[in-house]
Amino acid sequence: MRIYGDSISGNCLKVKWTADHLRLSYDWIETEVLKAQSRTSAFLALNPAGQVPAVILDDGRPLAQSNAIILHLAEGSDLIPADAYERAKMLEWLFWEQYSHEPYVAVARFQVRFLGKPASELEPRIVERGKAALQRMDEALGGQDFFVGGRLSLADVALVAYTREAGDGGFDLADYPNVRAWIGRVEQALNIAG
Repeated sequence: MRIYGDSISGNCLKVKWTADHLRLSYDWIETEVLKAQSRTSAFLALNPAGQVPAVILDDGRPLAQSNAIILHLAEGSDLIPADAYERAKMLEWLFWEQYSHEPYVAVARFQVRFLGKPASELEPRIVERGKAALQRMDEALGGQDFFVGGRLSLADVALVAYTREAGDGGFDLADYPNVRAWIGRVEQALNIAG
């Protein structure tokens, strides 16, 4: 398997972390977005959307979109709850992450850390919605260690990727103590550096 990913991207890292956690064999092909490496004709032949991550499976079939990739990689593993309702709750968090979390927390991080924009100059809507996403997570984690079923699932893998870097976008994680404690648990479970 080949994983085309940019190491600065949380969406790419969640694919790497899933593969590592499951001890899957792969070749990581660094594909730097800031250098337009996902826009070359060779890359566009693999993924016409021009986005990373993209995976070429062992049988040669391509797959894109981070949450689709991690779902495929984790099929049949303990990262996907066996209980139908818990599995649906995990999917609920995966969809929420891409629609209500990543567009704000990750975008703020990208603009501040990689484009050099002062956090004070971020669009207020991005900041408000990023804070709302972090608050929703903090409330959901009250009294539980992980998002679904009391143990690590793809919901945690997907959400930790950009949440752990939220400070880069001007969000103060000290305001979200349940989230901070959860980040530590997920980092330990996935064996990733804090």
